Amino acid sequence: MNELAGQSTPIDYIPILIQLIVAIGFGVVTIIGTHLIGPKVRTEKKLGAFESGVEVIGNARQPFSIKYFLVAILFVIFDIEVIFMYPWAVNFREFGWQGLIEMFVFMGLLLLGFIYIIKKKALDWD
Repeated sequence: MNELAGQSTPIDYIPILIQLIVAIGFGVVTIIGTHLIGPKVRTEKKLGAFESGVEVIGNARQPFSIKYFLVAILFVIFDIEVIFMYPWAVNFREFGWQGLIEMFVFMGLLLLGFIYIIKKKALDWD
């Protein structure tokens, strides 16, 4: 452990460097390994388009409804908001009443956003 708090030395970053090397090494070894030991037979059927076990019929560039993308974006937004709650839940005793009030304000803003989405009927498919 360092004698002075808040200062780090290059040796403190060795675990991160090791993890980075292992991650990159795993990716490279996996890609090269599957190339070397994988099957090499290329037939017309194997190279054809394949989607969930069903042959593709029609134009692949068919437009989707904007509702699909809107629901996906809303899901990501609210999912990320839940991620922000995790560190608060881990440390909520240290935050005291001020932290509790701040979380209630945060949750209130989330609720207002959700009410706005429902009022605008953004989640209705019809």
